[in-house]
Amino acid sequence: MDSETVPSDAASVADRYHSVERLLSGAMALSVGVLGGAAVLVLPLLPALVAVVVLLVAFRLPVFRTAGTATLTTDAAPEAVRDAFTGPTPPVLPFQWGIADSVRTTDGRAEYAISYLFGLRSVTMTVAARETADGSLELTIRAGDRDWASYTVSIRERDGRTTVDVEWAADRRFGLRRLPQTLLAARYREAALDAQGYTTVRWEPSLSV
Repeated sequence: MDSETVPSDAASVADRYHSVERLLSGAMALSVGVLGGAAVLVLPLLPALVAVVVLLVAFRLPVFRTAGTATLTTDAAPEAVRDAFTGPTPPVLPFQWGIADSVRTTDGRAEYAISYLFGLRSVTMTVAARETADGSLELTIRAGDRDWASYTVSIRERDGRTTVDVEWAADRRFGLRRLPQTLLAARYREAALDAQGYTTVRWEPSLSV
């Protein structure tokens, strides 16, 4: 198991994202608590308990799935780009390896140890890369023992620059408590990619239920 060094400029962007994300997630959780407390104070006991349960379920129930496509360009050679996407820190995953407590390579897979809830909980994310029959790359990401997302990456040289086409889809649904992360990432993603030498030509995410 080898410890890896992450791109520092992109990790700095990820740290800024993570700081704001924790504040937003905390505010969202606090709002649910306030609404639950208000229900207990205003409503009779049984309806209040029902309201609290409904709020908690709505907050955690998996309701949406993410997907999308993107096009990036870079001055790096196609071989260097391929190495970056198959290495321990794929450029499109800065908000995973950039906030990880440690990044390691085990049996050809990248492993990110990520703690959250102020260190009270943690998860290990793994990224496995393989080449498909048409020469594209497929990244398979797992969080703990569950599938998380998959990315298909096509790399080609065009007009003296390297163009990268990316298509991704979540392999699981997420609850409303994850919505702040999803929306906030859009604000910081271009800066994180730019810090790695990639220009975002197109980034088209989507949400579905």
